[in-house]
Amino acid sequence: MSPTRPPADPPGDDTLDLRLDELVTLLEGGHLDAEPLDAEPLGTEPLGADPLDGDLLDSVASWNPVHTAAGVFQLVPVRLDRDLGLVARWMNDPAVAAFWELAGPETVTAEHIRTQLDGDGRSVPCLGVLDATPMSYFEIYRADLDPLARHYPARPHDTGIHLLIGGVTDRGRGVGSTLLRAVADLVLDHRPRCTRVVAEPDIRNTPSVSAFLSGGFRFAAEVDLPDKRAALMMRDRALRHAL
Repeated sequence: MSPTRPPADPPGDDTLDLRLDELVTLLEGGHLDAEPLDAEPLGTEPLGADPLDGDLLDSVASWNPVHTAAGVFQLVPVRLDRDLGLVARWMNDPAVAAFWELAGPETVTAEHIRTQLDGDGRSVPCLGVLDATPMSYFEIYRADLDPLARHYPARPHDTGIHLLIGGVTDRGRGVGSTLLRAVADLVLDHRPRCTRVVAEPDIRNTPSVSAFLSGGFRFAAEVDLPDKRAALMMRDRALRHAL
């Protein structure tokens, strides 16, 4: 669920869908295997800028909490002064660093996040807060405006997701799949012009690809990006109640 580095040639039509048994065969040989934050309770502090006309992601900060099988979940846009230490610790977890490649001093993580915060709003870094505890990091981004769009037949308003689960105790027990489904549904609920949510986890990251499949995404294609061979995953508005 790592971020995309700027990418070269589109893979072909996105209707190249593989059956699950084909995907399992494809992934054989792959690898990879909450802590509380002192912050005001949800709803007692501003979660981001006021909605603006032309907001490229339809005001992620205003998206309400949702009830999931894992608990009450909310996306809270990152504030560097409050959240940097926590996110940097997660980035230095070896299982995370293997795919995000942001291990090192806090300045490494700060630069990665600040680039998004200082940009035009096409990517919004967020804490995933479950039952009032920050336990994951998401990036919600405009895939159609991202270098990823050079590698597949992008549609206007395609919206991408990057995810890492911070706490080891929250990994490997279905929480990631639950949150991926919840966040994709949040995107589709709050972004009426978006017809599908996309992701591009490393093809070697079998647990990540499996989490997307269990979270209602379909495997569309393999794509060669500059820093990895990725599984192009999609959750379609038209199929959201069928998967």
